[in-house]
Amino acid sequence: AVAAPPPAPTPAAAAAPVAAPRAAVSSGSAPASPLARRMAAATGMDLASIAGSGLGGRIIAVDVEAAQAAAVAAPAMAVAAPAAFGVSGALFEDVPHNNIRKIIAKRLTDSKRDVPHYYLATECVLDELVRLRANANASLEKADKLSVNDFIIKASAKALVDVPQANSAWFDDFVRTYKHADVCVAVSTDKGLITPIIAKAELKTLSQISAETKELAGRARANKLKPEEFMGGTFTVSNLGMFGVKNFTAIINPPQACILAVGGMEKKVVSDGKGGFKEVSVMIVSLSADHRVIDGAVGAQWLAAFKKYIENPVLMLV
Repeated sequence: AVAAPPPAPTPAAAAAPVAAPRAAVSSGSAPASPLARRMAAATGMDLASIAGSGLGGRIIAVDVEAAQAAAVAAPAMAVAAPAAFGVSGALFEDVPHNNIRKIIAKRLTDSKRDVPHYYLATECVLDELVRLRANANASLEKADKLSVNDFIIKASAKALVDVPQANSAWFDDFVRTYKHADVCVAVSTDKGLITPIIAKAELKTLSQISAETKELAGRARANKLKPEEFMGGTFTVSNLGMFGVKNFTAIINPPQACILAVGGMEKKVVSDGKGGFKEVSVMIVSLSADHRVIDGAVGAQWLAAFKKYIENPVLMLV
């Protein structure tokens, strides 16, 4: 047997389930309630972009509210989507912060945010230093040989004596100027950066500075420094030249007023002053200074004094 077809719906029943399409209309002809028009005008929305849900496609207040909510949510979803995708698809390992890393993060963040840094750079010719170092090292045992960094520490200390304003620190109610150059030397360890101090460096010989730097750096990497051996200091030297870095700027180690960033040594061809050319060894250093403590002219004076000593290293011996 064949089933009889279902009865045709009455006109009213057939029309009920089918909603009229929401056609967007231009702002000039879009039927909209007075409240909806005021809401759209207040937020700068174009009524032509809003589909009405009222009688005959008329735009009512709830339609404007829905359009506003969608406009706000869309950018947030666009930003959030890549992050969610990256997290779900990435392999990673979370390494907890050690105490040194936490201290470094806080101090350097505070410094970069609160200290008004300015930067000065100069190029130093190292030919005389290279010759003096080679002659000195020729008569020294391997463990006692001098490094370029030993000369940099000594030159920094001598320049601090010449320009004592740079050997200062900022405190809320005063500026403290130190009587001795206690030079901190940045040392990289597996736990983070630490800065052991060469105390009274201006009074020490290059050999004393070399031996003390090696000994302190070794104990720093073994995590065996005493607090007084790395907390304090009046000036910091950070040398990345051994890693092939040409030049960089460093973040001041507060409350100190200055830090010297040292790049690597490289060969350069320059005029010999006689119509010809010659090859020289050069190094770029950059001074980061706290403008609250020392003005730019004072920073320039210190950098000139450093350049004098590093280019004429015999002056560090007298």
